[in-house]
Amino acid sequence: MLKLHYNLEKISMGLVGAIIVVASVGGIVEIAPLFTIEETVEIPDDLRPYTPLELAGREIYMREGCYACHSQMIRSLADEIDRYGPYSLAAESAYDHPMLWGSKRTGPDLARLGGKYSDDWHVAHLMDPREVIPVSIMPAYPWLTRSLDRRLLAPGLATLARLGVPYDDAMIENAEADALAQSQPDSDGAAAVQERYGEDVAVRAFDGDPARLTEMDAVVAYLQSLGTLTDAAHARLAEGTR
Repeated sequence: MLKLHYNLEKISMGLVGAIIVVASVGGIVEIAPLFTIEETVEIPDDLRPYTPLELAGREIYMREGCYACHSQMIRSLADEIDRYGPYSLAAESAYDHPMLWGSKRTGPDLARLGGKYSDDWHVAHLMDPREVIPVSIMPAYPWLTRSLDRRLLAPGLATLARLGVPYDDAMIENAEADALAQSQPDSDGAAAVQERYGEDVAVRAFDGDPARLTEMDAVVAYLQSLGTLTDAAHARLAEGTR
Protein backbone atom coordinates (compact mmCIF):
# COMPACT_ATOMS: atom_id res chain seq x y z
CA MET A 1 0.00 0.00 0.00
CA LEU A 2 2.84 2.36 0.88
CA LYS A 3 4.56 1.56 -2.41
CA LEU A 4 1.36 2.28 -4.34
CA HIS A 5 0.98 5.61 -2.56
CA TYR A 6 4.65 6.44 -3.19
CA ASN A 7 4.30 5.71 -6.90
CA LEU A 8 1.10 7.75 -7.05
CA GLU A 9 2.86 10.75 -5.52
CA LYS A 10 5.35 10.69 -8.41
CA ILE A 11 2.51 11.10 -10.91
CA SER A 12 1.15 14.56 -10.16
CA MET A 13 -1.97 14.30 -12.35
CA GLY A 14 -2.74 10.86 -10.94
CA LEU A 15 -2.50 12.25 -7.41
CA VAL A 16 -4.78 15.15 -8.34
CA GLY A 17 -7.28 12.70 -9.83
CA ALA A 18 -7.20 10.53 -6.70
CA ILE A 19 -7.80 13.58 -4.49
CA ILE A 20 -10.78 14.60 -6.64
CA VAL A 21 -12.27 11.09 -6.42
CA VAL A 22 -11.87 10.90 -2.64
CA ALA A 23 -13.23 14.43 -2.12
CA SER A 24 -16.19 13.68 -4.42
CA VAL A 25 -17.12 10.56 -2.48
CA GLY A 26 -17.00 12.51 0.79
CA GLY A 27 -19.05 15.33 -0.70
CA ILE A 28 -21.72 12.97 -2.03
CA VAL A 29 -22.02 11.26 1.35
CA GLU A 30 -22.59 14.65 3.03
CA ILE A 31 -24.84 16.21 0.39
CA ALA A 32 -27.06 13.28 -0.60
CA PRO A 33 -29.11 13.24 2.64
CA LEU A 34 -30.09 16.89 2.04
CA PHE A 35 -32.23 15.85 -0.93
CA THR A 36 -34.49 13.82 1.38
CA ILE A 37 -34.37 16.10 4.41
CA GLU A 38 -38.04 17.09 4.06
CA GLU A 39 -38.97 13.42 4.32
CA THR A 40 -36.63 12.55 7.20
CA VAL A 41 -36.95 15.66 9.41
CA GLU A 42 -40.46 16.30 10.70
CA ILE A 43 -40.97 19.79 12.09
CA PRO A 44 -42.55 19.61 15.58
CA ASP A 45 -46.04 21.02 15.87
CA ASP A 46 -45.04 23.17 18.85
CA LEU A 47 -41.88 24.65 17.28
CA ARG A 48 -42.11 28.43 17.21
CA PRO A 49 -39.85 30.86 15.35
CA TYR A 50 -37.68 33.37 17.19
CA THR A 51 -39.29 36.65 18.13
CA PRO A 52 -37.75 39.74 16.49
CA LEU A 53 -35.88 40.55 19.71
CA GLU A 54 -34.52 37.00 20.02
CA LEU A 55 -33.57 37.03 16.36
CA ALA A 56 -31.71 40.31 16.84
CA GLY A 57 -29.87 38.71 19.76
CA ARG A 58 -28.95 35.75 17.58
CA GLU A 59 -27.48 38.07 14.96
CA ILE A 60 -25.40 39.81 17.65
CA TYR A 61 -24.34 36.41 19.01
CA MET A 62 -23.00 35.55 15.57
CA ARG A 63 -21.50 39.02 15.07
CA GLU A 64 -19.47 38.69 18.24
CA GLY A 65 -18.25 35.20 17.28
CA CYS A 66 -19.80 33.42 20.27
CA TYR A 67 -20.34 30.31 18.14
CA ALA A 68 -16.56 29.89 17.89
CA CYS A 69 -16.36 28.84 21.56
CA HIS A 70 -19.87 27.54 22.28
CA SER A 71 -21.63 24.74 20.43
CA GLN A 72 -25.39 24.26 20.35
CA MET A 73 -25.41 20.53 19.79
CA ILE A 74 -25.79 17.90 22.49
CA ARG A 75 -24.56 14.54 21.25
CA SER A 76 -26.25 11.25 22.16
CA LEU A 77 -23.56 10.40 24.72
CA ALA A 78 -24.56 9.54 28.28
CA ASP A 79 -22.28 12.09 29.94
CA GLU A 80 -23.49 14.91 27.67
CA ILE A 81 -27.13 14.04 28.25
CA ASP A 82 -26.50 13.94 32.00
CA ARG A 83 -24.88 17.38 31.89
CA TYR A 84 -26.87 19.24 29.26
CA GLY A 85 -30.18 17.40 28.83
CA PRO A 86 -31.74 15.53 25.87
CA TYR A 87 -29.59 15.16 22.77
CA SER A 88 -30.21 17.63 19.98
CA LEU A 89 -32.68 16.88 17.19
CA ALA A 90 -32.33 18.26 13.67
CA ALA A 91 -35.97 19.34 13.86
CA GLU A 92 -35.16 21.76 16.68
CA SER A 93 -33.03 23.78 14.25
CA ALA A 94 -35.52 23.70 11.37
CA TYR A 95 -35.94 27.49 11.50
CA ASP A 96 -32.26 28.31 12.10
CA HIS A 97 -30.50 30.06 9.22
CA PRO A 98 -27.68 29.33 9.63
CA MET A 99 -27.75 26.55 12.20
CA LEU A 100 -25.18 26.92 15.00
CA TRP A 101 -24.64 23.32 16.11
CA GLY A 102 -20.85 23.34 15.98
CA SER A 103 -18.38 21.17 17.86
CA LYS A 104 -15.95 23.63 19.47
CA ARG A 105 -16.40 23.79 23.24
CA THR A 106 -13.99 26.24 24.75
CA GLY A 107 -17.06 27.08 26.81
CA PRO A 108 -20.05 24.85 27.67
CA ASP A 109 -22.71 23.84 25.16
CA LEU A 110 -25.65 26.28 25.07
CA ALA A 111 -28.31 24.17 23.35
CA ARG A 112 -30.52 24.08 26.46
CA LEU A 113 -29.32 27.21 28.24
CA GLY A 114 -32.75 28.90 28.38
CA GLY A 115 -34.00 29.33 31.96
CA LYS A 116 -30.87 27.86 33.54
CA TYR A 117 -29.68 31.24 34.84
CA SER A 118 -31.42 34.52 35.64
CA ASP A 119 -31.36 37.55 33.37
CA ASP A 120 -29.21 39.37 35.95
CA TRP A 121 -26.67 36.53 35.82
CA HIS A 122 -26.43 36.76 32.04
CA VAL A 123 -26.02 40.55 32.15
CA ALA A 124 -23.25 40.29 34.73
CA HIS A 125 -21.60 37.47 32.80
CA LEU A 126 -21.58 39.40 29.54
CA MET A 127 -20.37 42.60 31.18
CA ASP A 128 -17.56 40.87 33.12
CA PRO A 129 -17.39 37.06 32.99
CA ARG A 130 -14.90 36.95 35.89
CA GLU A 131 -17.50 38.51 38.16
CA VAL A 132 -19.57 35.33 38.15
CA ILE A 133 -16.99 32.73 37.03
CA PRO A 134 -13.54 33.72 38.35
CA VAL A 135 -11.66 31.25 36.11
CA SER A 136 -13.51 32.21 32.91
CA ILE A 137 -11.44 33.09 29.84
CA MET A 138 -14.42 34.56 28.01
CA PRO A 139 -13.99 38.18 26.84
CA ALA A 140 -16.24 40.91 28.22
CA TYR A 141 -18.85 42.63 26.05
CA PRO A 142 -19.55 45.99 27.77
CA TRP A 143 -20.61 47.61 24.47
CA LEU A 144 -23.81 45.55 24.47
CA THR A 145 -25.36 48.30 26.61
CA ARG A 146 -25.75 50.45 23.48
CA SER A 147 -29.15 50.89 21.86
CA LEU A 148 -30.43 48.16 19.56
CA ASP A 149 -30.76 49.08 15.90
CA ARG A 150 -34.16 47.72 14.83
CA ARG A 151 -34.19 48.89 11.22
CA LEU A 152 -33.25 45.51 9.71
CA LEU A 153 -35.66 43.39 11.75
CA ALA A 154 -38.59 43.51 9.31
CA PRO A 155 -36.43 42.77 6.22
CA GLY A 156 -34.76 39.97 8.18
CA LEU A 157 -38.09 38.35 9.02
CA ALA A 158 -39.24 38.74 5.42
CA THR A 159 -36.11 36.99 4.16
CA LEU A 160 -36.53 34.12 6.61
CA ALA A 161 -40.19 33.81 5.60
CA ARG A 162 -39.04 33.20 2.02
CA LEU A 163 -36.83 30.41 3.36
CA GLY A 164 -39.78 28.68 5.00
CA VAL A 165 -39.83 30.16 8.51
CA PRO A 166 -43.51 30.77 9.39
CA TYR A 167 -43.43 34.55 9.79
CA ASP A 168 -46.71 36.01 8.54
CA ASP A 169 -47.38 39.55 7.29
CA ALA A 170 -48.41 40.79 10.74
CA MET A 171 -45.17 39.52 12.29
CA ILE A 172 -43.10 41.21 9.61
CA GLU A 173 -45.00 44.51 9.74
CA ASN A 174 -44.77 44.68 13.54
CA ALA A 175 -41.19 43.44 13.90
CA GLU A 176 -39.76 46.69 15.23
CA ALA A 177 -42.68 47.30 17.58
CA ASP A 178 -42.63 43.72 18.86
CA ALA A 179 -38.91 43.88 19.64
CA LEU A 180 -39.47 46.97 21.76
CA ALA A 181 -42.63 45.62 23.39
CA GLN A 182 -41.00 42.34 24.42
CA SER A 183 -38.59 44.30 26.60
CA GLN A 184 -41.37 46.45 28.10
CA PRO A 185 -43.88 44.21 29.92
CA ASP A 186 -46.10 47.14 30.91
CA SER A 187 -46.41 48.51 27.38
CA ASP A 188 -49.54 48.28 25.24
CA GLY A 189 -47.80 46.01 22.74
CA ALA A 190 -46.58 43.37 25.21
CA ALA A 191 -49.72 41.26 24.90
CA ALA A 192 -49.54 41.41 21.10
CA VAL A 193 -46.09 39.79 21.18
CA GLN A 194 -47.49 36.78 23.03
CA GLU A 195 -50.50 36.65 20.73
CA ARG A 196 -48.22 36.40 17.72
CA TYR A 197 -45.51 34.14 19.15
CA GLY A 198 -47.18 32.22 21.96
CA GLU A 199 -48.09 32.70 25.60
CA ASP A 200 -44.81 31.13 26.77
CA VAL A 201 -42.70 33.87 25.18
CA ALA A 202 -40.84 35.82 27.87
CA VAL A 203 -41.83 39.50 27.99
CA ARG A 204 -39.64 41.51 30.38
CA ALA A 205 -36.76 43.96 30.59
CA PHE A 206 -33.96 41.48 30.03
CA ASP A 207 -31.22 43.97 30.91
CA GLY A 208 -33.17 45.28 33.90
CA ASP A 209 -34.02 48.67 32.34
CA PRO A 210 -37.39 48.87 30.56
CA ALA A 211 -36.72 52.48 29.59
CA ARG A 212 -34.15 51.48 26.94
CA LEU A 213 -33.96 48.73 24.34
CA THR A 214 -30.35 47.59 24.14
CA GLU A 215 -28.27 44.95 22.44
CA MET A 216 -27.98 43.37 25.89
CA ASP A 217 -31.77 42.93 25.93
CA ALA A 218 -31.57 41.13 22.60
CA VAL A 219 -28.67 38.82 23.48
CA VAL A 220 -30.14 37.82 26.85
CA ALA A 221 -33.56 37.24 25.24
CA TYR A 222 -31.89 34.97 22.68
CA LEU A 223 -29.89 33.05 25.30
CA GLN A 224 -33.03 32.55 27.40
CA SER A 225 -34.85 31.13 24.36
CA LEU A 226 -32.29 28.39 23.66
CA GLY A 227 -33.84 24.98 24.15
CA THR A 228 -37.31 26.40 24.82
CA LEU A 229 -38.73 26.73 21.29
CA THR A 230 -40.08 23.16 21.29
CA ASP A 231 -40.45 20.24 23.71
CA ALA A 232 -39.68 17.67 20.99
CA ALA A 233 -36.35 16.56 22.46
CA HIS A 234 -37.76 16.12 25.97
CA ALA A 235 -40.69 14.18 24.52
CA ARG A 236 -38.29 11.93 22.58
CA LEU A 237 -36.26 11.30 25.74
CA ALA A 238 -39.42 10.48 27.72
CA GLU A 239 -40.51 7.97 25.06
CA GLY A 240 -37.12 6.31 25.17
CA THR A 241 -37.29 5.76 28.93
CA ARG A 242 -40.65 4.03 28.85
